Order: sequence, then C-alpha cells, then structure tokens
Amino acid sequence: MSVRELVVLGSSSAVPTRRRNHNGYFLRWDGQGVLFDPGEGTQRQMRSAGLAASDITRICITHFHGDHSLGLPGIVQRIARDGVTHPVRVAYPGAGQEYWRRLRHATSFRDTDVIVPQPVGGRGCCVVGGDEPFTITALPLRHSVPTYGYRLVEPDGWRMSPERLEHFGVRGPDISRLRRQGHIEVEGRTVRLAECARPRPGQVVAFVMDTAECDQAVELARGADMLVIESTYLDSQERSAAEYGHLTARQAGRIAARAGVRLLVLTHVSERYEQEQEGLFVEQAGQEFDGRVLLVADLDRIAMPARR
Repeated sequence: MSVRELVVLGSSSAVPTRRRNHNGYFLRWDGQGVLFDPGEGTQRQMRSAGLAASDITRICITHFHGDHSLGLPGIVQRIARDGVTHPVRVAYPGAGQEYWRRLRHATSFRDTDVIVPQPVGGRGCCVVGGDEPFTITALPLRHSVPTYGYRLVEPDGWRMSPERLEHFGVRGPDISRLRRQGHIEVEGRTVRLAECARPRPGQVVAFVMDTAECDQAVELARGADMLVIESTYLDSQERSAAEYGHLTARQAGRIAARAGVRLLVLTHVSERYEQEQEGLFVEQAGQEFDGRVLLVADLDRIAMPARR
C-alpha cells in the first residue's frame, strides 16, 4: 500500500530540549524515503519511529550547521552496518564540501559504496538528479552560511475512468498501453487517453529551513501541498530573526500565503519557548495564512493532503 507522510524526528532549533530533539524529517513517498537534515539523535529517533536505515533512499542537507547535520555520520554508518544495497543519494551545499568530507568519514567504520554525493550550488534553480518518481530542485536561501531549500514535484498524471474505458471497449493490457502511448486503436477507432481519463495533478512538497524572509522561499513553496518550514521565533523576537537569518511564525505564514500552499507545517522552535507558548506559533502564522497550520512535535506523523 502506498503511503505518503512526513515523520518528524526532531523539531528544535540550535539547542535540543527535553521534548524536542535536534532537527530530522523523514518523508515517506510510496517506496521512497527522503531524510532531511539529520541532526544529533536522528538514528535513535528513527528507531523510536519504527524506521530502518534501509527505508532511506535519499538524504537532503540544507546547510552545515550542527543541528541540521551532526547526525549524518551515524546515519551513514548505520546504512553501512545494515548492508543497505540500494544507492542513497545525498544532496548538500557544494560550498560546504569540507564539512561533507568530515561528516562522511567522521570515525572509523567498515565503509559502503552506496552513498552518492550530489553537491548543489549556484544562485539559481539546481536540479538534483535521480531515478525517483519526482523531481527535486534546490534554491539558495538567506542564512549566515550557504543554505538551500528543496522542492519535490511529482509529474502530472491521469486518473482512469472505468466507465469511459468500458464505453470505448478498452480492457486488460490495452489500459496500460493507452496510459503509456496516449492513444490506441480499438476496433478500427482511435481512442485517446483524454477520452478515458481525467488529469491528475502531481503532488508537491517544499522544505525550507534556516532563512530570512525571501523570494526564493516563496518560489520553493509555490503551490505546494505541504510546506515544511522553520518558525524559530514569535513576533517579540523579530529583531533576533533578522539578525540570525531565521523566520518568525508570522513570516512563515506570510510565505505560505504568498505561495498558495495547502498545508503549513511549522518546526525548528527555539529552546526559549515553553510548551504553554506553543499555541502562539499557530496563532501568529494563522493571522497571515488562512489555510491549515500545524506546529509539529517529535515523532508526529503527518499525512500528505489528499490530491487536489
């Protein structure tokens, strides 16, 4: 059975708390598993969430601050220890190549050749290649070190209509041929795919971590079904957000509104906030964005919204 969901492995910012681990986000996409920003403790959090190293098919690192990447050595070594055989592509800012090298070979272990580095760079859109059923692009964000956000886009498809297929006499293997070729001949008549199916828009997920408010964040999130975005501060710390290159919950809501997203997922919460203050994150984001807003907790599982 296909499952598309976000599993939150950690949701704090620079300092973990008793309730919030360092960052870590696992996107299950049918048979694919994309791990974003594995901070310290990600390997243990995966175990708590019932996830195995073999579930990871790709890793995306937004930047090389510790709360977003210090869990990488443990993940790589677990992939090696568990004998994962499929390629695991790792996207990361190419400007941080030295940090990638240090983390990739942080300690002594029996290495593996399934890890495939894919550095991203440049000021414009960077396509991250792979054989996944979606396209991944990266765009630079505004932070104190080179940082990239990621956008996953599924190609548009078709939803077949059993009634229309029967009407045109399309049965058995001919259904697959029609989907693949776009048209087939049935009893001397050309039957086109558009006559037997409706367009099915592909789903989109955007992942935007440490950044100040910027147009690139909006572009990454444009029309996304799910936007996972940092919201380190509340309004009272807007000056700190600007100083350190972070977002307030309100700014995250404004980005979601400008981009027209469907589900806004807030995370990366500063350790300064107590549990009783957390409702303010949703409240302040909701004053800018009138869609669905969630502030996540560790080990939450968030289903992708139903297709449009």
